[in-house]
Amino acid sequence: MLLSPRSLSQIQKINMPYIPHTPNDITAMLATIGVGSIDELFDEIPTDLRCGQEKVPSFLTEMEIGQLMRQRAEQNSNAVCFLGAGAYEHHIPAAVWEITTRGEFYSAYTPYQAEASQGTLQLLYEFQTMMANLTAMEASNASLYDGASALAEAVLMAVRLTKTKAKRIIMPTTVHPIYRRVVNTIVKNQAITLTEIPYDIDSGTITLESLAHLTEADIAALVIPQPNFFGGLEAVDELTDWAHTQGIFVIGVVNPMTLAVLSPPGEWGIMGADIVCGEGQPLGIPLSAGGPYFGFMCCKKAYVRQMPGRIIGRTVDLDGKTGYTLTLQAREQHIRRSKATSNICTNQGLMVTAATIHTALLGTKGLQHTALTCHANTTALVEKLTDIEGVNRIFKGPFFHEVVLRLEKPVDEVLCELTTHNILGGYNLMKFYPELGNGLLVCAT
Repeated sequence: MLLSPRSLSQIQKINMPYIPHTPNDITAMLATIGVGSIDELFDEIPTDLRCGQEKVPSFLTEMEIGQLMRQRAEQNSNAVCFLGAGAYEHHIPAAVWEITTRGEFYSAYTPYQAEASQGTLQLLYEFQTMMANLTAMEASNASLYDGASALAEAVLMAVRLTKTKAKRIIMPTTVHPIYRRVVNTIVKNQAITLTEIPYDIDSGTITLESLAHLTEADIAALVIPQPNFFGGLEAVDELTDWAHTQGIFVIGVVNPMTLAVLSPPGEWGIMGADIVCGEGQPLGIPLSAGGPYFGFMCCKKAYVRQMPGRIIGRTVDLDGKTGYTLTLQAREQHIRRSKATSNICTNQGLMVTAATIHTALLGTKGLQHTALTCHANTTALVEKLTDIEGVNRIFKGPFFHEVVLRLEKPVDEVLCELTTHNILGGYNLMKFYPELGNGLLVCAT
């Protein structure tokens, strides 16, 4: 459990019955690891991220707490949002969360006991079916923590699958920069190397020419984002075929909403992608101060035993009735611990419930309409913005619902001015792509 950094003496004075450690226990543990205090234990956490005070004051009445919560809720922004960068504000039908928050879903626990969890298991099975259909892959798991950690798990999976024991991954810089950082954090101590390749300055996508020198036998996989972080559409067929010609796996990182109109990863090139992952937030999950979101993963059937997370199977009972259960559970750490394929436990089941209901409500035509509307709105937005003197598109080529613009003025100044008009104007690319200068990523949904 991560405690808010405070002195040991303060912790000892607080009655926290859910922590089974006495003051003597805490002192002994700190001494064992050679740390002098709780503050020192958590000194790597930046001061501005620490909880310096109680979030809910003590001894408030129900009415006072209600007033406090309303005041804090009012601090949330209701601005017009042109941000994208992996988090998207789509319309969510009211029925989605009305059903999701019913007690049987809202408080459901991990479905280890199939006889008590048929409703949850059936929903997860339907989710797997939907994701497999969307991606044109043969198998899907029952979700992961988020899109970034899903990509890290896909990288680990590819390394386990490669027969050459290769531990190098080709990671284009058009992959979401936060995803790249998360993957590096998770795999860097496992002797796995991420080789970044640059994007073409004209198109904002990766090219076969940038891969020409990467023919060594120590490569396990090529990561292909579609759409990429700039909103551009990569040449997925050519890239997939190149990778398979080199004998390496293809990991597709996709926005599931786009798959209603773009070629699904299972149909990329001649053989299709081998592993597919991404962020499921566009499927019925609202923007909410950074989360929670959920990750998904699909793969070819031949690789299913190396896929992390849960998989729900459908069968029949002794009476011939349909039943659902967890299957291939040896992948999970609660079965084999250190020998498990993964230790994924946080699969964001409630978010998956919402996504399943959302996708079922929209159906094929609804998803297509949503995706096409996103593209049409972005096209209209870009036309309006580039009519403004000093605003130009940086990259050529097709896009989905994000586009990179170059401004004559500093992006921070423009975004700050827009906030005074209750507008979130876009994402400043200076931090991760300084070579673009005053680059602004804008998005419409």
